[in-house]
Formats: sequence, structure tokens, C-alpha cells
Amino acid sequence: MTSALDVPVYPTPHALLCRALSISVVGCLLFGAPLALVIAGQEPLDSARDRQLRLVSTAWPPFTNPAGQPRFALDLVEEALRRNGISSTTTIVSAAQFTAALLNGHFDGSAAAWKDAEREKALIFSEPYLENRLVLVGRFGSDVSAKTVADLKGKRIAIVEGYSYGESVDRAEPIFVGSLSEEDSLAQLLKGAVDYALMDELVVHYIVDRYPDESRTRLQIGSTPLFTRELHFAVERTHADAASIVADFNRQVRAMLADRTYHRLLHVDWIRGDIDGDGVPEYIPFDDRPGPKEPQNVYALFSTPPPEPAATGPSTPGFYLGGTIYSDWASVPESYKDVNRHPPDSRRSTASVFEFTW
Repeated sequence: MTSALDVPVYPTPHALLCRALSISVVGCLLFGAPLALVIAGQEPLDSARDRQLRLVSTAWPPFTNPAGQPRFALDLVEEALRRNGISSTTTIVSAAQFTAALLNGHFDGSAAAWKDAEREKALIFSEPYLENRLVLVGRFGSDVSAKTVADLKGKRIAIVEGYSYGESVDRAEPIFVGSLSEEDSLAQLLKGAVDYALMDELVVHYIVDRYPDESRTRLQIGSTPLFTRELHFAVERTHADAASIVADFNRQVRAMLADRTYHRLLHVDWIRGDIDGDGVPEYIPFDDRPGPKEPQNVYALFSTPPPEPAATGPSTPGFYLGGTIYSDWASVPESYKDVNRHPPDSRRSTASVFEFTW
């Protein structure tokens, strides 16, 4: 996701947001007010020409689900589309029905799809906006060093029913035990009904963040994802506006990272992501008053190594605060390290996304 703007490595907030939306420098200066409205989450002026997409997905917690349940991917895509004046509805089908439903022309696309050669013939895919990573979770003291699912032959492993991670999981040697939810997977693990649970890293991040003592003393968490796939928004190539819809979606995704919408919708406090498009990710807090300590639990949007940066650019993640990227935590001004005494963002749910019982 490169940018055509010639801006400094550490851009100003206004320039950074313009860059995120791929607006020229002149356009950024002339249209600062409308840009601010877009970044604030308000509709652009031409959004009255509302369009609607009929999308399809599987029930795949916590990324896709019916309304009222954890559905991080659908929330992110719907918000990005909304900012572009597009409404969407998602029909949930079974994993066995999904590919046919996606490719038979009955739907406009999907908010959460993996890319493959067959699908690319029929769909225009966005740049990846999330990554699915399954990690191994065991009881404290368990061996979680497995590098592949095949290394777990004979082990009983809890996995949420309805997940479809392809042949690498479906044909593996372990004994997979279906669970009703992530909470049920953990409950089965803790009572000894299974040897391990396969859980998405975003869920594990949530557990470590919300239950630090329990996760430290009762769980053993693997460091190597056993399965990794990038997640895309996709639109049927036959749709009249497919190319522009996907291009506009890509621009909004960068803006949503800059204005911390990602944090709100994913329920995380720190994200590791490439906010300025230089190939090197940054550490981005939920707001500009994250507190005095360097973050210990940062959710990485992507685990794959980023492209090699320019020879003159930074090679390690910096910290994005106040619209500036600082090279390391020591360089962050003390004013940003004060305790945040402001009330929580009212747009962010204060209820728990999951309710784990220990």
C-alpha cells in the first residue's frame, strides 16, 4: 500500500491522514474541512447516493457472526463501506455452501474471504485488512512447541465448530473436538476434557489483556501460529463499481487505523500496523495518553515480515502518538505518557466481548 505523496517519514497529523486517503497535497490543503469530517467518521458529501452490497459469509467467530455477537471482520468492513456511502447486508451460510454462494452471482461479494486463484477470476480482492492466525493453547506447563498441526498426532484439540481452515487442518492427525464457542474451548481445556485448544491469536490477545493473572498461571500459549491466512474484502468483477468500491475501501482502511477505529472495533489497546505505508509497522495506541509504560501486549495486524524499507528509512517499529512517529519509546514526549484521565470513548463498547470462566 504505497503512497504517491512525497511527505516526510514522520508526517504531520493532517498530512498523514491525507496520505492515508491518497489525496494530493494540494487537495489536502484545499479540502481540509471535508477530510476532517471523513476522518471523524461522518459521511462524505456525496454519500447521499447510497449504494448497497449484498454480501455472504460463514459464521466464523469472532470474525463473522450474526448481529449482536462478536464479528470483528464484519464490523470493520461495514464501517469502511459506510464511510464511502455504501450500506451492506451479510447473509450467513454454512462453510460447505460458502464458495458456491460466493461465485454463483447471487451475491455481490464477501466482507471476509481468503484469496485463491479460482476466486480471483470472479472477484476483485482488497488489500488484506486482517490476518487469521491459529495458535496452540494448553494448560500451564504443557508443551506448546508444535510447528504444525501434524505435530499433534493423537492429541485431543478443541476448536470452535464451523471453522473451516482447509485441508491442513481438516486432514490432520489430531482428534478435533468441536466446541460451541471460544469460551467453551477454554472451559474444555481447563477441566481436562482436551489436551489443547486452537484459538485465533486475536482471542488469545484478548484473554491475556483482560485476564493477565489467569493466563499467566493457568495457560501455556504457543508462539508459532499453526495456521495463517490473510483476510480480504471482495467484490464480484461483474459489479459495475467493483474496482472503485475496492479502491475506496483500501483508502478507508488506512484512515481507520490512523483515527483508531481499528482499536475500537477490535477491542484492543495497542496495534502493530503500517500506518504510513513505508513497509515498516508502527506501534499505535488506542489514544494519545496510553500511560507511562512501554506496551507489553501489542496486537499485530500481520505476522509476515514487512517489505524491506528504504535504505534511509527506519527498520524497526516506531510509536505513533499525536500524529508523529517516534523512533522508540524513549523518544516519546513525557506529555503522552501521563495517565489518561479522560472518560472512555463512548463509541467503544465497555462490555466484554467474551466472558471466560476460570
